[in-house]
Amino acid sequence: MADPTAADAAGPRGRLRDLVGYLTEHRGVLGVVLVLSVLGAGLSLAQPVVVNQVIRSISTDRSAAPVVLVLVLLVLGAGLVGAAQQYLLERTAEGVVLTARRRLVGQLLRLPVREHDARRTGDLVSRVGSDTTMVRAALTGGLVDALGGSLVFAGALIGMALLDPLLLGITLGVVLVAVLAVVIASARIQVLTRAAQEAVGRLAAGVERAVSAVRTIRASGATDREVARLETEAVSAYDYGVRVAGVGAVLWPISGLAVQGSFLAVLGVGGYRVASGALAVADLVTFILFLFMMVMPLGQFFSAITTVRAALGALGRIQEILELPREDAEDSAPGRADDTPEAAAATAGPGRRGRPVEVSFDRVTFSYRPGRPVLDQLSFTVPAGSTTAIVGPSGGGKSTLLALIERFHDPDHGSIRLDGTDLRAMPRAELRSRIGYVEQDAPVLAGTVRENLLLAAPEADEASCREVLDAVNLLARLQEHPEGLDAPVGDDGAGLSGGERQRLAIARSLLADTPLLLLDEPTASLDSRNEQALHAAIRSAAAGRTVLIVAHRLSTVVGADQIVVLDRGRVTATGTHEELLSASGLYRELARHQLLV
Repeated sequence: MADPTAADAAGPRGRLRDLVGYLTEHRGVLGVVLVLSVLGAGLSLAQPVVVNQVIRSISTDRSAAPVVLVLVLLVLGAGLVGAAQQYLLERTAEGVVLTARRRLVGQLLRLPVREHDARRTGDLVSRVGSDTTMVRAALTGGLVDALGGSLVFAGALIGMALLDPLLLGITLGVVLVAVLAVVIASARIQVLTRAAQEAVGRLAAGVERAVSAVRTIRASGATDREVARLETEAVSAYDYGVRVAGVGAVLWPISGLAVQGSFLAVLGVGGYRVASGALAVADLVTFILFLFMMVMPLGQFFSAITTVRAALGALGRIQEILELPREDAEDSAPGRADDTPEAAAATAGPGRRGRPVEVSFDRVTFSYRPGRPVLDQLSFTVPAGSTTAIVGPSGGGKSTLLALIERFHDPDHGSIRLDGTDLRAMPRAELRSRIGYVEQDAPVLAGTVRENLLLAAPEADEASCREVLDAVNLLARLQEHPEGLDAPVGDDGAGLSGGERQRLAIARSLLADTPLLLLDEPTASLDSRNEQALHAAIRSAAAGRTVLIVAHRLSTVVGADQIVVLDRGRVTATGTHEELLSASGLYRELARHQLLV
């Protein structure tokens, strides 16, 4: 197993000021909690003093009833104040979790695509779930709770000092040794907790991977291997959890020994002082009550150290995501291209339903990893209002080309222009509002058909939805379902066939009615009948807009106005189907393999 210190080094540790920062929007409620803490501390600290009076009243044959009544009221009052304080703390903690999850979700959905490509989905999900829960525990059982306990602790110290400074010195000597031991031991907890949370994140990512591919795993006879792999991750999380528990288990005996040692020392020395006449019995009893009153705050202090240290480990994982630069921050940074007059002109034009746009690539080079270009000095133009197809062998950079137009990534060198404007001069939100994009895997979101259609066009009416569904030959299928457009599609579109998911994704893009339409393998999951229907839909959609299609099936693009042949990131030929059959050996070979010649 890897040393947890290495895991901790993988990301920043959480800082205490970050933890306290989550409380700022709840400062009003926390102010009330602080007042209740002071009130509760006062009610608790008054009890030993009243007990002292009860003992003195009994020893002098005076009636103790009035004083006992006061004691009962103090106990009841402290209980009510404690209940109110606990409720407010729990509510505040839930608010803190809500704040953390809102920030994380908002950040995750706005991170650059490269960050999502580099991280595992399950690990990101665990940061929203389990890590935020650990922060909650620190706030309820840690910082704020310990604050109220510190008031009682300080008050008890003052009361003990007034009663017998010698006994107080003995008590503090034992307690300080215990506190030092706890602080040293708890430093290990933060490191181990981060390692444990990383292990939980790996387990969550593994489960997400296995569940999403359960059919493939079973069909491959790999179920036992996947179970074994996940069990290994689960054991790793267990091992780190046990190590955290082991360090935590050391703290509680230290706390107990401190209390018991203090009590025995006070009882022995205090008994001697009572016997010698240096201390009254009532004062010794009161001192012992103050000592026990120190026990709860001392326990809260030890607990706070443990939970805060653990929370800082989890908070480091949260802050690691929150401190990443967001995609929209790149657009709004001072001095960026989108602050230029060129950008203003680009964003002032029509968005949806505008005139067709021209897309041009000028010596574009792009690499996912340095020194290994996926696109190399790529240059060609997609005329406005045309249908242009990109074809070529797998791995040639065709899908990457579409990702660059969407600005999921920016070119390393060269430029991509929309009607003469460099895409980097346009805010991404404005750019994407002018583009319809259908990914190769045609992802479908869990929910209903209607919700998927309205993702990019929330204002669309029922008639428009039915029109685009009919265009992709999916309306008849939905009319068979009693819920129609509100039919559920299942997680990741599990209730639809591969072809139906593809057509629904295309319908969603058509509904957005943008001047530029990007289609990545639109017919990859379609049979010949539905492919022909989709060809007709694409021809219809191409009217009045620019269409760029990536395709392996040449039958999809033989009627395109322009076909660009891409091989190893370079343009090798451009022309129509007939022109390329005579001018491009690579295209002719692709066509021959697909029985088009």
